[in-house]
Order: sequence, then structure tokens, then C-alpha cells
Amino acid sequence: MKPVNQKAWFLVLPVFICVAFSAILPLMTVVNYSVQDIISPERRVFVGTEWFAAVMRDEELHAALWRQLGFSLAVLLVELPLGVALALSMPAQGWKSSATLVLVSLSLLIPWNVVGTIWQIFGRSDIGLLGAGLKALGVDYNYTGNPLDAWLTVLVMDVWHWTPLVALLGYAGLRSIPDAYYQAARIDGASKFAVFRYIQLPKMRGVLMIAVLLRFMDSFMIYTEPFVLTGGGPGNATTFLSQYLTQKAVGQFDLGPAAAFSLIYFLIILLLCFILYSWMQALGQTEQEGASHA
Repeated sequence: MKPVNQKAWFLVLPVFICVAFSAILPLMTVVNYSVQDIISPERRVFVGTEWFAAVMRDEELHAALWRQLGFSLAVLLVELPLGVALALSMPAQGWKSSATLVLVSLSLLIPWNVVGTIWQIFGRSDIGLLGAGLKALGVDYNYTGNPLDAWLTVLVMDVWHWTPLVALLGYAGLRSIPDAYYQAARIDGASKFAVFRYIQLPKMRGVLMIAVLLRFMDSFMIYTEPFVLTGGGPGNATTFLSQYLTQKAVGQFDLGPAAAFSLIYFLIILLLCFILYSWMQALGQTEQEGASHA
């Protein structure tokens, strides 16, 4: 039997080392802080699960969690159909396709803090196009003083920034469909909706699953854009979980509760992503079984 060459593992070793320093060691530090009361850099007291219990009783955390869940759900409900519709309307080939891809991708190239600054100016009623336009229409819009206006502005900002990502993923899924499927649909006299329902949507399921997971994780960790735009206000209208965690760790310097909350935050994201993935997998299997029986 020919011996197996295991030297290729040495090529992967640098990756494991980088992951250890960038992920595992910080995670171990957070776990260590979550069970201690950091009185000073030299003085620490072991408190066990006290910080976890304190965090779970925090009413502000509960409010931020529901606010975050509502925002992430709204992001998915708006960006997914809008991104799919944009992907369907994009040219399939030629110079128009290349130009459209470049134009659609422009918002993804803008740094997160710049996005917040752009919309901060855009929403002002004196110099901003959005604020001045709504004011001219008689709409009482004030994202710095009205909680609903602030929340909707953050949502629209996120839709503007990240819908192109869904569109690009959907466009990639559409371009992977062989022309034979469309030719068969034309021969059968299928309508545009039937083509979308039975050909395009099933073939896009894989990339849409990736889009759902990416957008959910990213929206659930949103920080920079609302921080720059509203600072979490007015009141706590746009204070999401990441901003609440930052206030705990940096603003109040409660390292123990902040570490416990960050672990709970991580587990919440992991659990919700697992539920989303399992649900979408089960939905796909159900549709495939129904199609096979038909």
C-alpha cells in the first residue's frame, strides 16, 4: 500500500494559527471575563454565572433584542423580494449587463461609516434631498426627533446599502440556469410567472439561502450605520444589540456583564441562523418531494 503524503497539512497550518489568534484566543478571554468581576487590572473576583443571570434580567436588553429582531425581519422581508426583482430585471448579456453590474455594486463599495454620513446629510430638511423633498410635500419628517422616522430611515438606509448584494447573488443564480429550461418552457407555452415559479426560483434557492443567512447575520450585528446616523436615538429607538453591548463594555466599563452578554449574543445569532437554515432546507425538500410526486 502506497503511503499517504501528509505534508500538505503544513500548508494549512498558517491558517489554523491565524484563526487561533484572531478568534479562539479572544473568545477564551471573553469567557474568562464573563465569570469574573474585574475590579482593577490586578484584582479580579470569580463570580460564576452571576453576570449571565444579571444580563438575562436586564429589561433594556430585552427591549434591544426585540428591536433587533424586528429590524432584521424587516430587512429580510424588504431586501429579498426587492433583490430578486432587481436581478430579474437586469440584462442577461452584452455591455448593458456589465454596466448594470457595476452600477448595482456601487453602494456595496461604500464604507459603513460613510453610508451613515451620507444618509445623515440626505435626511436633513435644510440641505438633504430626502428631508427637503418630504418637507416640500408637507410630510413632518425628522429622523433626529421622531423614533419612527429614525427607525424607518435606518431601515431604508440598510435596504439601499445591501439590496444589491441580494441582487448580485440572485443574478448569479439566474445566469447558471441552462437555456434548455427556457426553451422547454417556451415550447410548453409557460407564462412568465410559471417560468419564475418552476424554473428560476428553484434554481435560485441555493444562492437565496446564502443571501438570507448573510443578510440576517449582518443586520443582526449592525452598528456603524445607525451609530453614525442617529447615535442610537432618539431615546433608544435605534439602539440595537451591538450598540447596547458597546455601551456596556466601553461606555460603562462593565467588562463582566459585557462579556456575558457578548456570549449570549453569539449564541442567539448561531441559534437563529441554524433555525433559518434548517427551515429553508426543509422547505426545499418538501417542494422537491411535491414536484417528484407530480
